[in-house]
Amino acid sequence: MKTVEGKKKKIGDRDHVNIEKFPPGKIVSGSSTDSSIHPVNEEDIKRARRKTVSPARRLSGLDAFRTFLKSEFSEENVEFWLACEDFKKTESAEKLVSKAKVIYSEFIEADAPKEINIDFSTRDLISKNIAEPTRKCFDEAQKLIYSLMAKDSFPRFLKSEIYKELVHSRQVGNHKKWLPFL
Repeated sequence: MKTVEGKKKKIGDRDHVNIEKFPPGKIVSGSSTDSSIHPVNEEDIKRARRKTVSPARRLSGLDAFRTFLKSEFSEENVEFWLACEDFKKTESAEKLVSKAKVIYSEFIEADAPKEINIDFSTRDLISKNIAEPTRKCFDEAQKLIYSLMAKDSFPRFLKSEIYKELVHSRQVGNHKKWLPFL
């Protein structure tokens, strides 16, 4: 626990600290091992803004990557990854069960319309856990698909005409900023 102006705050939880209580030009670092205040200058702020990419720019990169995957008949990989990201944000237990069943029937079960390429043990584990799904029930499969895309599909995408056209149209140097999963 950490005390901020007499109020206890849990470090690492989603508690929010009112930054107006801290001296101007300072940033709070709060982890269980480090809860200190560090100076922040104008250059730090400018650097952070340069690293921020607009959702529209990210979307165009994602669209290009999806188009590429579709041309290779492997669009299900990014669709599964995105479905898992949406699934993890689900608040309602009822919706969690419903979405889990949709993801399972669409991507995981044998002969699913968009069946992803995962090993038997991962598929079996998901099959056993689908009756009472948690937000983490697809994590292992999502990691495998991410790894597949990062090591296989994405390098080929970087050499594709689709990517070259995207870079030319955007005139941006850092391709990884456009894709939320890389």
